[in-house]
Amino acid sequence: MTSTPNNYFAIDAEHSSYDSAKFVILPIPYDATASFKTGCRNGPSAIMAASHHVEYYDDELAREYHEVGIATLDPLETNASGPEAMHADIFRAAKRVVDDGKFLIGVGGEHSITSGLVRAVMSQHKKLSVLQIDAHLDLRDKYQESKFSHACAMRRVLELGANVVPVGIRSVSLEEHTFAKRNKIKPISARECMFEEDSLNRMMDQLGDTVYVTIDIDGFDPSLAPGTGTPEPGGLDWYQITGILQLVAAEKKIVAADIVEVSPIPGQHVTEYLAARLMYKLIGYVTQT
Repeated sequence: MTSTPNNYFAIDAEHSSYDSAKFVILPIPYDATASFKTGCRNGPSAIMAASHHVEYYDDELAREYHEVGIATLDPLETNASGPEAMHADIFRAAKRVVDDGKFLIGVGGEHSITSGLVRAVMSQHKKLSVLQIDAHLDLRDKYQESKFSHACAMRRVLELGANVVPVGIRSVSLEEHTFAKRNKIKPISARECMFEEDSLNRMMDQLGDTVYVTIDIDGFDPSLAPGTGTPEPGGLDWYQITGILQLVAAEKKIVAADIVEVSPIPGQHVTEYLAARLMYKLIGYVTQT
């Protein structure tokens, strides 16, 4: 009897060693500020389990990509002191990976984890654009009395000095709309992605040369990814999002990424499998460039 390796994609020891890996996955099972449906703390473990059933061979790219080395770190422990302390812990854990020259992939957990990850990446890449695939702008200054809420994730990223390019947006508060307009942030809505041919050109024009990709799973239409805390109708589909990732990987330099807000539904594994497959796709697109 053989046992399954305890890492993403069940990769053997030779190709999952931290020292030799190009990609390093940091699971962050945290959802303390979730405001509608909780449960994305269970996202990393569910995605881990689903990833064991993703084929190594990618039929689109005609190659196996696990051989480039994909290491999995132990899940980051939740800091009970509060969201700001958790942000600091995420930064420290991520910075160790970035300082070692690895391609960091954070796996949430809620979207608030992104600011800590981006802060770590910006210690090496000062001029960073953040491609945000999401249903929501996440530009509130404070939500439910917390500046580190998942609803404030991109506001905190902007304060770090990064350029944020939101794509797939379809749920915006008046506060966020006003802030975005005042600060010349130009979201590309899901409707525009669907019906306006120049939407991808506008996205690429806004991105700089060096890109961090954050993917909130609710950027997908909930018919494809129902397991999330704040589902919004009218989202993007698999080929739209993978097409965006492939285009950005080909024309820009993607240096790190995260996938967040997977909240598993008991007895149904569609969303976590989609997330695992998407992560492997991103690894493939980055590797082929």
